[in-house]
Amino acid sequence: MENRLKILRNNRGWTQEELSEKIGVSRQTVISLENGRYSPSLSLAFKIARTFECAIEEIFIDGNE
Repeated sequence: MENRLKILRNNRGWTQEELSEKIGVSRQTVISLENGRYSPSLSLAFKIARTFECAIEEIFIDGNE
């Protein structure tokens, strides 16, 4: 699953560590999310969307569309 997580994080000026603290995961999880090696659970996707104040669909892109 592709995502815009790194772009959104950089636009806010947050480090991977800062984002990991905001969403309650490890920095390694943020790295894996940004690189598309890990797809978040639905609850984590909602938490990320709330953190960036946008819809899940604005962050995560389904490659099947």
